[in-house]
Amino acid sequence: MPGPDDGDQPTGDTRVRAPAVAFRQFVVKLHSRCDLACDHCYVYTMADQRWRSLPRPMPEGVLRRTARRIGEHARAHQLDQVDVILHGGEPLLAGPAGVEHAVTEIRQSVAPVPTRVTVQTNGVRLDEVFLLLFDRLGIRVSVSLDGEREAHDRHRRGPDGRGSHDRVTAGLRRLTTGYPHLFNGLLCTIDLRNDPVTTYRSLLAHRPPAVDFLFPHGTWSSPPPGRPPGHQLAPYAEWLITVFDEWYHTPGQRTRVRLFDEIIQLLLGGVSRLTGVGTSPVAVAVVQTDGAIELDDTLGAAHAGAARTGLHVSRDSFDDALDLPVMVAQQAGVNALCATCRGCDLRRVCGGGLRTHRYRAGTGFDNPSVYCPDLYALIGHIRHTVRRDVAALRAALR
Repeated sequence: MPGPDDGDQPTGDTRVRAPAVAFRQFVVKLHSRCDLACDHCYVYTMADQRWRSLPRPMPEGVLRRTARRIGEHARAHQLDQVDVILHGGEPLLAGPAGVEHAVTEIRQSVAPVPTRVTVQTNGVRLDEVFLLLFDRLGIRVSVSLDGEREAHDRHRRGPDGRGSHDRVTAGLRRLTTGYPHLFNGLLCTIDLRNDPVTTYRSLLAHRPPAVDFLFPHGTWSSPPPGRPPGHQLAPYAEWLITVFDEWYHTPGQRTRVRLFDEIIQLLLGGVSRLTGVGTSPVAVAVVQTDGAIELDDTLGAAHAGAARTGLHVSRDSFDDALDLPVMVAQQAGVNALCATCRGCDLRRVCGGGLRTHRYRAGTGFDNPSVYCPDLYALIGHIRHTVRRDVAALRAALR
């Protein structure tokens, strides 16, 4: 069966073979539509428009087969836990009953392996009914928020053009006031027009346990804002370095910034758990509302069908996905990177960046990230900072 990169991906990706690493995280697309119309969304505004033909809520039969496939995979690989992320679109459009049914079905099918569930939401429907349900079921909540009102509402608006900041922050207040133990963190898409420190501090005001700063999706063929392909300026690095310095040098800082934490971990010889940095094997599978088993769905920003595998929960197992050449390549570490990345001194830390951002028409994904100058400058700055402090600590202990 044709893979997602056929006709696009150079034969270089077949050069590697590595033992398969079982999927530990499953992104379940509970609802394919959204109640916002964010203009930077990779699902609705970029190359892949398949969402138009997908079922809105995941049908009962698809949900049941998805749950069974996750359980089958978890037990076969003797996993100690699986992570399920309820995603969309906007998963809360499934309603409280739909969310409860999905979580119950999945946990029963995966037992005795424990299932940790997180919901990724835009936050506008985060009311007391949902929060009581999440508390009862132990579902943690991640919310998308791009900063203060002006920054957030520049992109995250409803179909009527009305900004969503007030509704999102109202939901966050309910979460942080009554159910802080459920708060998983904030996801913020970077806009270079927003002041980095103001943005960071506005996120901190909600007392998130973690913050994820996300590069806006783009490729060599469709560049992200402010990132001319091949240009050595690094505007996203400058933005992130400003935030890093604020975060790193603030005494008693308790909020994790996952990108910075993971880079530091890698620089100190550890491994990454964050997709987009490091060379740890990809261990994430996505299930669409129609039951299609897919790769990282941000690949839809590259070209139509880029995330497709041709597999379906009704007839295929997740082990079948592990056998795909593209998945073998994504689990092969440094050996799967393009020649430019393999020759880079930061290859083990950078890992080539997010696969989506490597795409170029004609050469597929066998390229450095379109954000290569930014990643190199950011990692270099963090490396210099950490090395300086480690050297000072060693000197003090002599």
